[in-house]
Amino acid sequence: MNRIRKGDQVIVITGKNKGQRGDVLRVEGDRVFVSNVNLVKRHTKPNPQAQQAGGIVEREASIHISNVQLFNPATNKGERVGAKTLSDGRKVRVYRSSGEVVDA
Repeated sequence: MNRIRKGDQVIVITGKNKGQRGDVLRVEGDRVFVSNVNLVKRHTKPNPQAQQAGGIVEREASIHISNVQLFNPATNKGERVGAKTLSDGRKVRVYRSSGEVVDA
């Protein structure tokens, strides 16, 4: 079970973007793409078949998954996440500090 999934709100805990918060756009292996975090400028060729204009495009670069933590709105901080099996057999993610279930 992945600790961080698409759509989660995360906070960057280290690196040049430390303290920034955003939603996870996608997860690829051990790297995550977070909205409006780690923006890079990329020179792109036009592709008429894909209706894509050329020029300098600003987009998100990936961040290693170990450099982000799931944001807990109750405590307003990043928190570690674990997994727990409920009595009905479902597996859910829980915050390690409080043990409460992550709503996602």
